[in-house]
Amino acid sequence: MILKTKLFGQTYEFKNMKEVLAKANEEKSGDALAGIIAKSTAERVAAKVVLSEITLEELRNNPVVPYEEDEVTRVIQDMIDKEAYNKIKAMTVGEFREFILKSEEADIKEIRDGLTSEMIAGVTKLMSNMDLVYASKKIRNIATCNTTIGEKGTVSSRLQPNHAADSIDGIMASVMEGISYGIGDAVIGLNPVVDTIDNISEILKNFKQFMIKWDIPTQNCVLAHITTQMEALKKGVPMDLMFQSIAGSQKSNKGFGISVKLMDEAYELMKEKKSSKGPNFMYFETGQGSELSSEGHNGADQLTMEARCYGLAKKYNPFLVNSVVGFIGPEYLYDGKQIIRAGLEDHFMGKLTGLPMGVDVCYTNHMKADQNDLENLALLLAAADCTYFMGIPGGDDVMLMYQTTSYHDVASIRDIMRKNPIKEFEERMEALGIMKNGRLTEIAGDPSIFMI
Repeated sequence: MILKTKLFGQTYEFKNMKEVLAKANEEKSGDALAGIIAKSTAERVAAKVVLSEITLEELRNNPVVPYEEDEVTRVIQDMIDKEAYNKIKAMTVGEFREFILKSEEADIKEIRDGLTSEMIAGVTKLMSNMDLVYASKKIRNIATCNTTIGEKGTVSSRLQPNHAADSIDGIMASVMEGISYGIGDAVIGLNPVVDTIDNISEILKNFKQFMIKWDIPTQNCVLAHITTQMEALKKGVPMDLMFQSIAGSQKSNKGFGISVKLMDEAYELMKEKKSSKGPNFMYFETGQGSELSSEGHNGADQLTMEARCYGLAKKYNPFLVNSVVGFIGPEYLYDGKQIIRAGLEDHFMGKLTGLPMGVDVCYTNHMKADQNDLENLALLLAAADCTYFMGIPGGDDVMLMYQTTSYHDVASIRDIMRKNPIKEFEERMEALGIMKNGRLTEIAGDPSIFMI
């Protein structure tokens, strides 16, 4: 394995695979904070040259966290399909990039189960933003909970009716308003202020009652800690989707209060007691920088650690996965340019892993980013056939205090890209008079239609 190259008369040599991956990454403030970023553009280019000549087999044999030390590494490595792996292991990362860009979806899916997260991260680092959009658009990952997400010609949305005090009246007012804008076909999913069994049980029951009363074909979820959800589930509370934030290392997952063993137990419990119909009933959120913020990045760059999140998520056949791309703050993604790049990277990596991938296109108010950056990324992701976006009143989450896509943004994306919601959801919106031919009608945005 050759880890050096010569550019313009200067030799650049890297000590190991982890350093090559880190220095080949596009500039991110999180990698700079960790002290692993390329010192110059020339060194970054040199790292990309070296990375392009490394084989996929060499990447598999050199995970950024050793197999013996990390259960996430073990999950990723143990899931590898040997037949698929043998087809691609001799490819260099550069050759793999060319394969993805020139191949059809069926050819990519044929070898997908032979990939480790480090391979996926490696090829991502060699792609331009347009490459990431072009390659992502080829891949369609379909999943079924109560409804089926990811079908051709659709873009879905999570209705996020967060409330600063978890007031049921306030939450349900947001649900009614969101549904009246055609939002929520991916899930009605709330981030609770109070993570208790009683609180999340009440919210889940209210969501389900509303879905039944108005015959809304979607899924309910409260994004509490997985242990709280498990206890609610044991008490018979209706739960269509089970949620958990995950990270790309054992150490960072411990910081989230989870382990692979706990996730396995939750998955089996959900399979037994869920209120949804389909085989996909887990929901995961991720985001570049979470491992560094929890001191669990193991000296690896944040893109590679993010790819490992998707490798872990794949084990549980999820219905939804999304990167909350700009939520952690400027320490990890400094400005709009870095957020846009990370959002395109995360979306591509999730899709190549095999996940029904959405993105929470967002930023925090202390970042060097604005609404135009958010909308630029949303449009790029829509062109890449992103599976779903968030829908928030006014795009301003009053509980989490960050900016993301609004009800109107989702409607605009659907109109610009000529895409529709999930079919059953769209049909119900048309029956309620909210939509016609996939577009909002004059009565859209009037929640009083549900106040009878």
